[in-house]
Amino acid sequence: MLLLKKGILLVNLGTPESPTPEAVKKYLAEFLSDRRVINWPRSLWLPILHGIVLQVRPKKSARAYKKIWREEGSPLWIYTKKQAELLQLRMPNTIVRFAMTYGRPGIQETIYEMKQAGMTELFVLPLYPQYSETTVAPICDQVSQVYKSAAEIPDIKISSSFYDHEGYLQLLANTIKRCLTEKSFDMILFSYHGIPVSTIERGDPYEEQCKITTQKVMERIGDHPYTHSYQSKFGPGQWLTPMTCETLKAFPSQNIKKVLVITPGFVADCLETIEEINEENRTYFMENGGEVFEYIQPFNESTEFTEILQSIIEIK
Repeated sequence: MLLLKKGILLVNLGTPESPTPEAVKKYLAEFLSDRRVINWPRSLWLPILHGIVLQVRPKKSARAYKKIWREEGSPLWIYTKKQAELLQLRMPNTIVRFAMTYGRPGIQETIYEMKQAGMTELFVLPLYPQYSETTVAPICDQVSQVYKSAAEIPDIKISSSFYDHEGYLQLLANTIKRCLTEKSFDMILFSYHGIPVSTIERGDPYEEQCKITTQKVMERIGDHPYTHSYQSKFGPGQWLTPMTCETLKAFPSQNIKKVLVITPGFVADCLETIEEINEENRTYFMENGGEVFEYIQPFNESTEFTEILQSIIEIK
């Protein structure tokens, strides 16, 4: 009798292999070449990418990565790996691995390694609470590519999102509540990674899922001022608004001088949370008259989050 061996693959965006311009350039070339990420005609985008972006951006990004880099690697890589290890402990009869959509370990090489370990069923869990064509869809593309010409295809399931999962919402709410008991804040700011408006116009549900997450978390917190914004705009074109940086700059003039910031779309600290939110945007707020800026870290290596991941897998 054939014994089925379930494989679980946690996937996050990716990271350079080192905080050097060369490594960052290699990573960005892979990331920004994906049609799902930049949906422009190739004849227009590729000359810009290779002629301007990859000549200028790697040096700037490398400096930012150096500020957050740790001995083991980037925080995103460290925490994604840790969650895979924690999940493996909770689910010892499965094969648990992690991969990155861009960079290493890659999705295709990791699935091949899982197959060699005896995997006969595959559950792919993108570590993005809210679905977007720009994040989850590339994972689906790469998984499909693995089995494009395969003689045997395992039972494959891919989780598209968990933006309204009870455990996820409650963990966010509990974290906010702890902060509210320790300090007084004028405003809670929910900051999500932005995407182009054109992506939403094609039917992407990301914006709506972000709004639902914010709404359902606040239902668990109660009556407290809050607002919702988007960060990390890249390139020209209209992106989702309001922008986090402009929102924080304006807060003090609106007599909002004590702010609690949370990033529900990120489950692990990375460049966008540590450097962009907790450094750059903190500075904007304080320089414009802010008094208290409290940043709530993502779940990182939280075992409570590991339990949520397990429940998502078991429900699906």
